[in-house]
Amino acid sequence: MIYCCGASMIGMVGSLKQKSVKVHQVPLLFCPVCHNVEVHPAAKEQFDLVLEYALEDRVKETSLYEQVDPELMATWKESCFSFQEDDVEAVLREQIDLSLDLLLISKPDQSWANELKNRLRVLSKRLVQLEKQKESSL
Repeated sequence: MIYCCGASMIGMVGSLKQKSVKVHQVPLLFCPVCHNVEVHPAAKEQFDLVLEYALEDRVKETSLYEQVDPELMATWKESCFSFQEDDVEAVLREQIDLSLDLLLISKPDQSWANELKNRLRVLSKRLVQLEKQKESSL
């Protein structure tokens, strides 16, 4: 698993804009707390090459993969606690459950417990916002 600011990163396939080039079909790691986004380490070298070629050719948009291979997807999912495909609510609930589990064992370490409580506040707030969005779209 890959962590950021105490939260486990969520895997996803999406688009990323770097150096004026938007690259689609990129395996990403996303922190649900601080919103940090990184290219998955398994695809970082290939992403850098595609970005370099796009800059040389002055292309504004490109794709890392024409089609995402299910075998590659399985490899990316292995290193992530959660992998967001369509159900954002399920991913948020998984993250909250993980934080609650960690909170139980963090009692002796007050600073870690405080970090986890902050993480829970952020994740809970996002879950409530998502539920409100669902209700308003009905």
